[in-house]
Amino acid sequence: MIMKKISVLLLLALVTLSCVSKKKYLALQQENGEIKSELQKTRVAKEDLEAKFSKIQERVDAYNSKIMSLKEENDAKLEVAENGTVISNATKNQMRETLKNVDQEKLSQAKTLKDSMNLAVAYNLRKTINESNINEDEDFAVNINETVVMISIADNMLFNTASYRLSPKADPILKKLADVINSEPSLDVMVEGHTDSRTINTANIADNWDLSVLRATSVVRKLQEKYNVAPEKLIAAGRSSYLPVASNDTPQDRAKNRRTRIIILPNIDKFFALMANDGTVISEDILD
Repeated sequence: MIMKKISVLLLLALVTLSCVSKKKYLALQQENGEIKSELQKTRVAKEDLEAKFSKIQERVDAYNSKIMSLKEENDAKLEVAENGTVISNATKNQMRETLKNVDQEKLSQAKTLKDSMNLAVAYNLRKTINESNINEDEDFAVNINETVVMISIADNMLFNTASYRLSPKADPILKKLADVINSEPSLDVMVEGHTDSRTINTANIADNWDLSVLRATSVVRKLQEKYNVAPEKLIAAGRSSYLPVASNDTPQDRAKNRRTRIIILPNIDKFFALMANDGTVISEDILD
């Protein structure tokens, strides 16, 4: 009898425990389902936010691109100054940087945009000439007039008497000239041959016109072929004896007239667009 009662009690206990475990299992299942549902909602919300962020980023990129386009358009905009000078905003900005290095007393005398451009060009050309270690003497003279550099070389430094063939001693001079020319992509270079007034007539040279042109072309060919100066930069010209710098009455004066003149002509807009210099702040009134 006692054993029967114990068996009944054990059975009741097992049934009770089974009911409790099943309830917990169902509750856990429900909780798991709810968590999965929340996780799915979170994923959907994340994907939605990512899509919205992507659209916002596209709009930001579009605005930035538009701003850069407007800036480039503004920098490229050309302004016509006095005397028909054309200059872009980007070039004006480059010129401001260059003018920071110019002597302030000279800068204060610049009243127009053209004055400022001349000062800036002259500064850079002088700087390039100085860096080339070209030394002036009575046979080699450098003159900078506003935006033009004129270099005069006596014929005895380049040629033998009455000849248009370059002598070996011309090489160091032409090498330095080529360094100056090649340092700035915007330069054009005219090579002028000049003679004294004495007439010449040989099997190869008809007259002074012929001699002056042949000397100019000899220099141009050497600059192109040996020192890699771009031929499109070069101009060869002969002036015969008709632009003397002295009388032709004495051997000394005739020697002065026998010369080769190198004229370096910068393209203003290209010149400033290709250069940048450091310096201190200056007034921008002239460039406004």
